[in-house]
Amino acid sequence: MRVRKRFGQHFLTDRHYLARIVAAIAPRAGDTMVEIGPGPGALTEELARVVKPLDVVEIDRDLAAALRQRFTPDEVRVHEGDVLDFDFAALGEGLRVVGNLPYNISTPILFRIAETADRVRDATFMLQKEVVDRMVASPDTPDYGRLSVMLQYRFAMAVALRVPPGAFTPPPKVDSAVVRMEPLPASRPRARDEALYARIVMAAFSQRRKTLRNATRALLDEEGFQRAGIDPSRRGETLSVAEFIRLADAGR
Repeated sequence: MRVRKRFGQHFLTDRHYLARIVAAIAPRAGDTMVEIGPGPGALTEELARVVKPLDVVEIDRDLAAALRQRFTPDEVRVHEGDVLDFDFAALGEGLRVVGNLPYNISTPILFRIAETADRVRDATFMLQKEVVDRMVASPDTPDYGRLSVMLQYRFAMAVALRVPPGAFTPPPKVDSAVVRMEPLPASRPRARDEALYARIVMAAFSQRRKTLRNATRALLDEEGFQRAGIDPSRRGETLSVAEFIRLADAGR
């Protein structure tokens, strides 16, 4: 395997952890599933035993070519390109998304998946452990931030297992973790203006030491805070998702 650092490649090679990740995914015949970043195909091989066809998205042209030689199109459909440009909607609804996400672009990929949450049945990702800690963090903790709020607005998430550096080739310098994500039901609380919600969340965490009054000055006035029932002297990291929704609904 030739590793390209610019793609943030760390390939899972430990069979024990591979089996545990497959168990966490629990593939079933008839699933509509896409794997992000299959690399040399260790996880792909296990999934393709059950899911046919399995769609995979691989940016590395050499790895994509190797996957096409290894699997027939009836087994694995290889989409060569950047996952940030991939049209997940083309695969239909009830989509199961899995993968060992590249460390260098894991956060943009997560936001991309969030955009298509209404089409996703579930997602199981392996990421850098510190990213997973941020994803599942509770309010008023050091790891809680914009990623926490934006993902928890759409998904219920739980850590499935931890994966040590030695399970990869080459070993990363950090621990990894597998997280399970399930879209919240259609009846979940929603902001009336989701674009404003996203702007308020971004502003609230742009400078963590700022109070909400100062951080969101361009989006909320004093009357807005009063309507939301939230003290403007609080900081963004103390607000729950429900409170951010209230702020957005009270915004300008």
